[in-house]
Amino acid sequence: LLILTAAIWGSGFVAQIEGNAFGPFAFSCIRCFIAAGFLALIFKILDAFGKSPRKPRNRKETLLHWKAGFFCGLALCTAMNLQQLGMYLGTPAGKSGFLTACYIVLVPVVSLFLGKRTSLKTWICIAITTAGLYLLCVKDGFSIELSDSVSLLCALAFSFHILVIDKFVNHVDPIRVSAIQFLTIGVLTAPLMIVFDLKFPAMDFGTVIAAFGNPNAIAGLAFAALCSSGIAYTLQIVAQDKINPTIASLTMSLESVFAVLAGWAILGEQLSAREICGCAIMMVAIVMAQIKISPASS
Repeated sequence: LLILTAAIWGSGFVAQIEGNAFGPFAFSCIRCFIAAGFLALIFKILDAFGKSPRKPRNRKETLLHWKAGFFCGLALCTAMNLQQLGMYLGTPAGKSGFLTACYIVLVPVVSLFLGKRTSLKTWICIAITTAGLYLLCVKDGFSIELSDSVSLLCALAFSFHILVIDKFVNHVDPIRVSAIQFLTIGVLTAPLMIVFDLKFPAMDFGTVIAAFGNPNAIAGLAFAALCSSGIAYTLQIVAQDKINPTIASLTMSLESVFAVLAGWAILGEQLSAREICGCAIMMVAIVMAQIKISPASS
C-alpha cells in the first residue's frame, strides 16, 4: 500500500505542475476541500453498507477522530506550505525533493526522543537511501541556503505527520481522519490563498477563473484532489496501522523515484545515468529494510 502511495504521489508532481495555474495556495486549498468532500462521501457510503468497523460510537470516539484529523492536518498543512515557501525563496525543485525526503532520517531521530529505538540494519538502509536520494535529486553542488533551511523545516513537519498518524492509527477510522485532515488543511490554507493568490484586498479572481477554463489545470487539480490527496494520503494512514513509522518513511521516499519515472514516461524528460543509479540504490536499500534477518540457529 505504501509503494502504491509513493507511486501516486510521484505521478502527482506532473499534476501539480499543471495545477499551479490556479496559484500555489489556491491550488492547495481547492484540492484539499475537494479531497475532504470526496472522502466524506466515501465514509458515508461505507456507513450505509455497514463497512466501517471503526465508526465512532459515542462522543468520546468522535472527539478522538476530530483530534487525530486536526493534528494530522496541522502537521501536513505546515509541511506542504513550508515546502512551497522554500521553493518560492529559491530552492530548486530537485534540491527541494531531496531536503523534503530527509524525513527518512528525522523520523527515527524524533522517535528516539519518544522512546522508540531503530535497529542498526535500518540505520544502514537509511544512510544508503539518503545517498541514492542525493544522486537522484541534487544535480549541482550542495550547500545550505536560507531557503533550504525552510525546506528542512518542511521535512521535520512531514516527520511529525508520520508520527502523529502512528500515534492515532490503531484507534480511528482512517477515511474519517483523512477527511478531517484535508478539511483542516483547506481551512488553514484559505487565508494564504486570499492574501497571496487573490492579493487581498484587491481580491483578483482572474487567475483562478482562467485556470478553470484550462483542461490541463482541471485534470491536474482532479488528480491531486482525488488521487494524491483523497486516495494516497488515506492509504498512508491505512498502511501505517501495520508498519513501523521508520520503515514507512523509507518506503514512502520512493515518491522521488516515481516522480522521475513519471516525468520520463509522461513529460518525455530524459533520465541520466546518475538518476538511474540513484533510483537503483534507493530500491535496493528499501528492499533490504523489509527483509527480516533471523538469528542463526546453533
